[in-house]
Amino acid sequence: MAEAASNLEWRINVPDGTSLVTPPREGAAWLSHWRSFSGYLRGALTSVVMFVEMAWRMGASDPKKVIHCVKVGVALSLVSLFYYTRPLYDSLGGNAMWAVMTVVVVFEYTVGATLCKCINRATATFLAGSLGLGVHWAAHRSGSTFEPVILGTSVFLLASAATFSRFIPSFKARFDYGAVIFILTFNLVSVSGYRVDKLIDLAHQRLSTIVIGVSLCIAISMFVFPVWAGDELRQLIHRNMDKLSDSLEGCVTLYFKEEESKGDNSLDAASYKCVLNSKAAEETMANFARWEPAHGHIGFRHPWKEYTKIGALMRSCAYCIETLNACVNSKIQSPQYLKSHLSDACMALCLHSSEVLKELATCLKSMTRSSKLSYLVEKMNFAVQELQEKLNALPGQLLENRPSLREVVPLVTMMSLLVEVATRIEVLADRVVELAELAEFKSPPDDKTNAKIMPMDDTNSTEETNKDITKS
Repeated sequence: MAEAASNLEWRINVPDGTSLVTPPREGAAWLSHWRSFSGYLRGALTSVVMFVEMAWRMGASDPKKVIHCVKVGVALSLVSLFYYTRPLYDSLGGNAMWAVMTVVVVFEYTVGATLCKCINRATATFLAGSLGLGVHWAAHRSGSTFEPVILGTSVFLLASAATFSRFIPSFKARFDYGAVIFILTFNLVSVSGYRVDKLIDLAHQRLSTIVIGVSLCIAISMFVFPVWAGDELRQLIHRNMDKLSDSLEGCVTLYFKEEESKGDNSLDAASYKCVLNSKAAEETMANFARWEPAHGHIGFRHPWKEYTKIGALMRSCAYCIETLNACVNSKIQSPQYLKSHLSDACMALCLHSSEVLKELATCLKSMTRSSKLSYLVEKMNFAVQELQEKLNALPGQLLENRPSLREVVPLVTMMSLLVEVATRIEVLADRVVELAELAEFKSPPDDKTNAKIMPMDDTNSTEETNKDITKS
């Protein structure tokens, strides 16, 4: 092929009707191959550089992930000593590899996830090993004729029952991994016990190595820069509430802005999407948090289920904000002269609703009861009343212009959605207050400004709202 490529000739037609034959260029094939190889090499080096930069940014933004990688490396190095050191290897034999496999399988990012897998693995191994030894003893006593029958029947019944338990939602959420380990261990003990004479020694060594790996994982996970699943869950709820607040402000601001200045808040208006996609993460973290012991301000029997309920209420608010965002991006819009009549009331309600969300996020993050939450909720409800009053007075105010129904409906829809968001935020605030009572959040610090808060009349509230809108 190389010789054929090097002997290729090019024939060129000349305008006078003749043709010219160009001689073959020496090294043309080699040059084309080199250019292809250099192109692939540059692409590979660029990909490596981009990967290194991405990994560096990820590690710099979240150092806990880097620490977790170091912890896993330390755990594997320590547990490998049972395989590399001759005295330890002689005491455990080839089963020392089970300790290494245990560390690889059960060491997770958070303490709760590690405890969940460790306890499931140790408990399931002990139960399956004990049942396997018992079944083997009973089968051995029944004689060589019935021994394989008893072993096969026990494997069928227990494996079927354990597999069926994985379909039960409450069991699957906490003990699914344990059911898998139970099936695996019982089958290993039952099947290997039929041909292995020293079954008790084999079971003892495997259980010992698993206990060693589990103990090492728990110790390193809990006492070396621990990452608690409960703290991760509270931080996730806190971030989602902040994103809800930013999305609400962004949507309403975009709706009432002039067309030429609408590009500034588009990113904030779309940040609610993270809230809609966080259900699985919240349920997983709440499940792992239930395995964790008391630490810091978190006591025993902390109501982790309440966080999932709060997450569900936040998603209901996010669905309304998603509809608000659809109204903003809709092709059918009310004219600007209609929006100007109600922009102040809508912006005031948006501002007060956002303040309530931010206060709730602060309460969850610091685990402290709020001293001004009820006051902020009252301001939000008062803004709802003002908006509803202006909505009722809208037909009389717009008689001069006589707008069409198509022009009025988008604005009325926007206002109705704002009222619905405020209603759902109030329900969310009640749920957070209930969580604060159940979890015994810290009392708010004494603040002299709280004593100055007085009930507002209509005039003062309107003036304060206008000042807030001007500042924003």
